[in-house]
Amino acid sequence: MKTAWVFPGQGSQTAGMGVDLAELPAAAAKFQQAESILGWSVLENCRTGDNLSQTLYTQPCLYTIECILVDLLRERGQQPDVVAGHSLGEYVALYAAGAIDFETGLKLVKRRAELMDEAADGAMVALMKFDRSQLEAAIAETDGAVLANDNSPLQVVISGTAEAIETVLSKVKVRRSVRLDVSGAFHSPLMEKASEAFDAVLAPVSFSEATVPLLSNVEPTPETQAEALKSRLQQQMTGPVRWREISLRLPEEGIDRVVEVGPGKVLTGLIGRTCSDLTLENIGTLEQLDAQIQA
Repeated sequence: MKTAWVFPGQGSQTAGMGVDLAELPAAAAKFQQAESILGWSVLENCRTGDNLSQTLYTQPCLYTIECILVDLLRERGQQPDVVAGHSLGEYVALYAAGAIDFETGLKLVKRRAELMDEAADGAMVALMKFDRSQLEAAIAETDGAVLANDNSPLQVVISGTAEAIETVLSKVKVRRSVRLDVSGAFHSPLMEKASEAFDAVLAPVSFSEATVPLLSNVEPTPETQAEALKSRLQQQMTGPVRWREISLRLPEEGIDRVVEVGPGKVLTGLIGRTCSDLTLENIGTLEQLDAQIQA
């Protein structure tokens, strides 16, 4: 049975996530390493949940917890055949695939979170149950709006200027729309300034060849080459998250089983609504980890 590991991004965080892992030696070492890099405690922020809604804290906390879960799965002899991550989760996928080490990834995530937190332009709105052709036509004729997250056939996020978002919403019949509590129009051209600043941090970083294929957000085809993976990551802040296409690609790669590694069940929910024949599992707690290993 071929297995994909997928890693959730911002929005999946929950108070208390990862706290049950703290007594394990591999987890304790990672928490300590993260604190020395960040200057604050991931474990304490996860325990209290006080700052978890703030991008500055959310992204490093999710990255650290998910990398710890990767380590614990490996400790128990588990290994994926393909990896993918949703937005921030792509950094964990790169770690799981051996393309970057933990410290490199956390330093990149820290700077990414700072730049995204500083973004002040635009808005993002999630749409549920809509006419896709109608939506694509509305976006095509509206300057300043893009399809930011193509999550599943029935769930997407549009991003752009507030005016452009309103224009698109006025042209599309939608069952439900939800405005996201974010500082800016992520995964859109409005992030260009932040992306350029991030490139200065990313440019000198050396990537390694991946040990397993990775499906990237901006290009959902299997890739292991170091420079290609780095190039795809450079495009991520302004480019779309093509998660629906990643989901559809999994069966094409012979994947039978998908394990969402991290808190919540967002990605398995999206994948299940796109591909009905895959076995879906979640590992976000020590209890789930132990149950999966015993199965």
